[in-house]
Amino acid sequence: MTAFEPWMLLVVSVVVFCIGLLGLILRKNLIVMLMSIELMLNAVNLCFVTFSKMHQLLDGHLTVLFVMTVAAAESAVGLGLVIAMFRNLRSVDSDQIQLLRD
Repeated sequence: MTAFEPWMLLVVSVVVFCIGLLGLILRKNLIVMLMSIELMLNAVNLCFVTFSKMHQLLDGHLTVLFVMTVAAAESAVGLGLVIAMFRNLRSVDSDQIQLLRD
């Protein structure tokens, strides 16, 4: 028996994904919502690496590299949009997004 069995890592991945999903659904603060999306992406990355390790392939590791690159770009763009919204509305509440359409 090794220190970390693959099913243990998959359970951790599912728990982290569920925490991120709940944070995305239940919170209205855009910064918390962006952090929840990042948490979900990290859970998927852990799942990719676990399956890649189980099958002795590098495909999962390479996919994680690309997902991390896209997540970094998404965070930069998302944070820029949140800062622009805060400058205009003085709030980062997701309910205030309706005011940006006018």
